[in-house]
Amino acid sequence: MKPFKKRRRGGITATFEAGEAHLLASLSGQVVELLRDRNGADESTADPLATQLGMGGPSLPPEDPVLRRLLPDAYRDDEEGAGEFRRFTERSLTSAKVANAEALIGSLVDGGLTFGTPVDDDEPQIEIELDDAEVQAWLRALTDVRLSLAVRLGIDAEEDAMLIAQSEDEAIAAMSEIYDWLGYVQETLISALD
Repeated sequence: MKPFKKRRRGGITATFEAGEAHLLASLSGQVVELLRDRNGADESTADPLATQLGMGGPSLPPEDPVLRRLLPDAYRDDEEGAGEFRRFTERSLTSAKVANAEALIGSLVDGGLTFGTPVDDDEPQIEIELDDAEVQAWLRALTDVRLSLAVRLGIDAEEDAMLIAQSEDEAIAAMSEIYDWLGYVQETLISALD
């Protein structure tokens, strides 16, 4: 079933099985946790003016490979410039990514998801309707979740995705299927926009 559809009056709607909605909310929640852990204590001495303006963030890149992918260096050949850029932009970028993931979760909750409870096979489908801002938040949040999974699975290119899909390790094969399904969800959202 195609999750996203465009309504005649212009809104974008989606219908998810309860398990799918729980999966989306759980993965988005994991991204939020990861980003919030990063947005904690400063890793560098904060500039008082920057702190007052809410711009004092870490200047060192994250150690976690997922965070390095979600929060990449602005300048690959200039470590000092990249650190300065990171110090003044990472907090706002992290906050925006958290807001996008929370918007995705929020729209699922508004659609009837009882987040944090076990999935019940008899649970009704989750139906959501997104406005323009929510559509953008979903697109960005789905991208962040897929990037996170790609890093954990070691997917750098299309060939990697195909090899991982053929893995004999059931857990890796299952995560590969989730990665592909998330791509399909994202694709149907983009199609609904056209």
